[in-house]
Amino acid sequence: MASTLDSSSDRTSELKAFDETKAGVKGLLDAGITKVPWIFHHPPDDLDKTLIVPTDGKFRFPIIDLEGVRKDPFQRKEIVERVRDASETWGFFEVVNHGIPVSVLEEMKDGVRRFYEQDVELKKEYFSRDYTRKVIYNSNFDLYTASSTNWRDTVSYIMAPSPPMPEELPAACRWVPSSNLPLDGHYYNHGINCLDVLSQLTRAVMIISHIRGPFLSQALLTF
Repeated sequence: MASTLDSSSDRTSELKAFDETKAGVKGLLDAGITKVPWIFHHPPDDLDKTLIVPTDGKFRFPIIDLEGVRKDPFQRKEIVERVRDASETWGFFEVVNHGIPVSVLEEMKDGVRRFYEQDVELKKEYFSRDYTRKVIYNSNFDLYTASSTNWRDTVSYIMAPSPPMPEELPAACRWVPSSNLPLDGHYYNHGINCLDVLSQLTRAVMIISHIRGPFLSQALLTF
């Protein structure tokens, strides 16, 4: 006898009901659930396929150092090669020496926390699965195609080819409380300058290795 977990029609209806709340997993927590809904349970086979265990038991994510990328053509070539290798092997990487102060990065994280902690009705304004929009909030971009659902909500700002204007961003993410400076000033420019460097690296990598653009661009350019 087939279990409920095996029923694609039941799963689709559960996903649709979850999606239509426009509240994401944060909404489930706010509602006071005590058990993780079954749509978030990963089949053992899926876990076996995605689990990567290094021989020494330690993960080593690729780290790309951007120091000298604008000044030294030989250093730039080496950085491009590292980006290409990390993109093909891992699909993501960490960037250091990007020129964005730690204080700005901390303010960015605080802005994201403020976004998720605000009233759900304010967040719903940005909830969408239309990926042509510049600001998108939802839970699981592959909600209806993946075999299991991740316990994750995401707010994304599509920064290329043209970033959103500061006033297009959620109000919770728009201001820097510690300095009272609007995002269209010094802080906003830090992100745009870093984006410019990453955009150039993206184009160079695609020319060299013919990597398909959308996937790599998403990895690089979604803040």
